[in-house]
Amino acid sequence: MSVSTGRCLLFLLLCLCLTACDSSGTHQPTIKRVESTTPVTGDSLVEGTIGEASTLIPVLASDSSSHAVAGQIYNGLVKYDKNLKITGDLAESYDISPDGLTITFHLRRGVKWHDGAPFTARDVLYTYRVIIDPKTPTAYAEDFKQVKNISAPDVHTIRVVYATPFAPALASWATNILPAHLLEGQDITKSPLARNPVGTGPYRFKEWVAGQKIVLEANPEYFEGRPYIDRYIYRIIPDTSTMYMELKSGALDLMGLTPVQYARQTSGRRFTSLFNKFRYPSSGYLYMGYNLRHPLFGDKRIRQAMTAAINKDELIQGVLFGMGQKAHGPIVPGRWAYNPNVKDIAYDPKHAAELLAEAGWKEKNSEGILVRDGKPFKFTILTNQGNQQRLMTAQIVQQRLRQVGIDVRIRIVEWAAFLKEFINKGNFEVVLLAWNISQDPDMYDIWHSSKTNPSELNFVGYKNPEVDRLLVEGRGTFDIEKRKRAYFRIQEILADEQPYTFLYVPDSLPVVSARIRGVEPAPAGIGYNQIKWYVPKNEQVYVP
Repeated sequence: MSVSTGRCLLFLLLCLCLTACDSSGTHQPTIKRVESTTPVTGDSLVEGTIGEASTLIPVLASDSSSHAVAGQIYNGLVKYDKNLKITGDLAESYDISPDGLTITFHLRRGVKWHDGAPFTARDVLYTYRVIIDPKTPTAYAEDFKQVKNISAPDVHTIRVVYATPFAPALASWATNILPAHLLEGQDITKSPLARNPVGTGPYRFKEWVAGQKIVLEANPEYFEGRPYIDRYIYRIIPDTSTMYMELKSGALDLMGLTPVQYARQTSGRRFTSLFNKFRYPSSGYLYMGYNLRHPLFGDKRIRQAMTAAINKDELIQGVLFGMGQKAHGPIVPGRWAYNPNVKDIAYDPKHAAELLAEAGWKEKNSEGILVRDGKPFKFTILTNQGNQQRLMTAQIVQQRLRQVGIDVRIRIVEWAAFLKEFINKGNFEVVLLAWNISQDPDMYDIWHSSKTNPSELNFVGYKNPEVDRLLVEGRGTFDIEKRKRAYFRIQEILADEQPYTFLYVPDSLPVVSARIRGVEPAPAGIGYNQIKWYVPKNEQVYVP
């Protein structure tokens, strides 16, 4: 699991690449063709997840576990379709003025909250106001602070006016809308909706057993049609090996495979008769983030040396089994804002040693560890429990840094404590984490110097005046070429300053029980049409 930004939390997947290698070396699709059947209701889908949700009020959450569940319960005004194009959601349609400064949303009529109350413009106005309220501890206020005026001409219309161009404006309204009738006049941080949410989405909240599972039930009045599958159950299993055993035993229907599981443990005839597995590039990247407030990492030569000491190709082969690509910056390859000319720091241990010496780390003690002023060069990499891929990455990084004289320890922390006690408080030296990124390249919340406060997303404390200016420039124009120039330059600066060591972009490797029909891969991945998934009556295994 990974921490994610507001629009990054749409659970979008990029560019389908549904292939796996057979023994001849050619690429063959791994999904099986099944007979055509008429969709029916019934059964349950059980998904395995490493991390437990922190809260089911999405504006208060910054973790993907919370947003994955919330995405089944709530809706935004807009969403991304199967082809990653923005389309209406709670807004049946929308109009954008010729100058791009006014968006008028025409809300769906007849939509009800799960408790039966009607959805209206009041809910949108409340959501906007609570997000920009300084008392609300949210990481997502900045997009909505760009709004000059918001109004509701009637109960089914919302008009949003911006003073200046704001490129991510439309996409920002994919933010989950909250129920005003249950939250207005209350302290949102103390609302029972954190553990017992009420939304408009395809599934209604049923039960949350802490540390074990979250159970959702199909919403019979969902405006896009009742989901065919009756229950969606998230089982919290903080270990990928245990999760895989549960999958094979039939206790899970959906999970993300690790590369070793995908490549070596899921090719047998019995497995392929029971499950369909998929592979396509993910929309995120893994990175090693340095706490720039720590005296050890204030010198960019130190950070450059770390990157030069790490063999990214080794990570891709040893950890991902070749199922991924190197990351050179905060925008993944294939996006329009990706700068292919960024000069990444190549693997070169000799250059790493030279940079360390320039920064004052020249001598080694009897154990081969660099020392300066009598103090050894040592730090701890912090990452979350249950993610074998990250642990293996940390171990390889540990070995490579040891070769240049750096003593690295690895600490694994349970997900909720990892966020609450370490990330949100800036209580770490180096973290190993991942970002899922949205289709729009705006990354203001992660890199702008104003977003370094506790519980915000620039938790490494990065500050650069030119990057600040470029972030504002990139989001402040509709001219795609001007935006591209801004983001290209940001990538060049980050490649030089290395506030992160950008490691790799892994492939997404989901696996789904073969009894579940209607799974149709698309550029958005496989999850975009889950309400259309179904199980034939004679294959249903869960009963009420």
